[in-house]
Amino acid sequence: MALLSFLGATQEVTGSCYLIETRDGSRVLLECGMHQGHREEEEDNARPFPFDPGSLDAVVISHAHIDHSGLLPRLAAAGYRGPIFATEATCELMELMLLDSAHIQENDAEWENKWRARLGKPPVEPLYTTADAEKALSLCRPQPYGSALEVAPGVIVTFHEAGHILGSSIVEMELHDHHLTRRLVFSGDLGNTCTPLMRDPTPLSRADVVLMESTYGDRDHRCGEDTLNELVEILQTAHRGGGNVLIPAFAVGRTQDLLFYLGRFYQEGRLPQQAVFLDSPMAIKANAIYTRFSEHFDPVDRALLQARGVKRVEDWLPILRCTPTPEESMAINRIRSGAIIIAGSGMCTGGRIVHHFKHNLWRTECHLVFPGFQARGTLGRRIVDGADSVKVLHQRIAVRAQVHTLGGFSAHAGQSQLLDWVRHFDHRPELYLVHGELEKMQVLQQVLHERLNWTANIPERGEQIAI
Repeated sequence: MALLSFLGATQEVTGSCYLIETRDGSRVLLECGMHQGHREEEEDNARPFPFDPGSLDAVVISHAHIDHSGLLPRLAAAGYRGPIFATEATCELMELMLLDSAHIQENDAEWENKWRARLGKPPVEPLYTTADAEKALSLCRPQPYGSALEVAPGVIVTFHEAGHILGSSIVEMELHDHHLTRRLVFSGDLGNTCTPLMRDPTPLSRADVVLMESTYGDRDHRCGEDTLNELVEILQTAHRGGGNVLIPAFAVGRTQDLLFYLGRFYQEGRLPQQAVFLDSPMAIKANAIYTRFSEHFDPVDRALLQARGVKRVEDWLPILRCTPTPEESMAINRIRSGAIIIAGSGMCTGGRIVHHFKHNLWRTECHLVFPGFQARGTLGRRIVDGADSVKVLHQRIAVRAQVHTLGGFSAHAGQSQLLDWVRHFDHRPELYLVHGELEKMQVLQQVLHERLNWTANIPERGEQIAI
């Protein structure tokens, strides 16, 4: 039998990584994600891989988000020279995200080494460099949805639509080992069926082992229209009160959803603000990739955009102002009211959003809208949990802004959607919950047992199972 090792995203929502080894000697890495959140979790990123990178035959990536692909440059730097398989859109988005991540790693190391030099401490090396990222990207082999491919001897992979972000996939893996065929299905990050632009996740019925994400395993998201009406009310209240609206958003996925909805509000005459700033060079570039792959959009939303003659987001939301340069970004902070500012990072762990916090977070008329999940240990989570003040750019800033959390905007499936997807499998395969905090996994585990009479397992990091 083949072996599956759980190496990341076990009882946590980042660091996705699983190793599959067959008796015939094939070794395939499924995901190579970065750990994000607490300092001790992020320190895991610098530890040696628990396997020899040079011994791998292939790497398979479900989608481009950094918690699923962010350590690929380290893998390449450590000696991996084989192919990296992902969908076509994922390969394009990974180029954008991994080069940006490498730039951040280099800048962080340069910044830290300045104060280390003053203290007489030895310099540190970046986690990886732009050259490492370019090396990893040169190994990418884009694949279409629905096409079976032998990625290593006896290991056949098919990508199916996951509906999470552009290019995201459910990974179906057939393992042919000593005349025995076993099928592993990894959900990747399953999309929220209410998310705009993306198609619904593909239901699958055949598997021997299923790995399913559980980010929102403990609850359902609010009805989409309720969430949209709440957002409109927030925007109108902020406009009346004379404050700005800050929206920390992931550059890939969440930002495109928000721009779609803001464009809809504008078209309907429900958007009172006169300026929407997209203050994220990565998101601006991601918009262009989304435009190129618009044939992957949900047919209903695609037809709506085509009927309005929309080819670019600027056609849908004319008041959008993109600010790619640092100078343009800094100029936004001279605006005291009436602006919607969308900036990264999505969990406020860095990026331009923290600079806008410095100028707005302490103002009672400011509104801060969180449209997505905030992992433990992140600045965003501390604010959501009610911190009176937070440290921003080495300064303590009071949190006086009005804080809103809009769970209905999540690009992850809610509890009922997870159940709907997994119930399609015949004969109840072995089920393992991954990519979620432990208490959320435990709630989902109980619900699976009560509603489907199905026992789900919660693996530990490092645990191995036979497939």
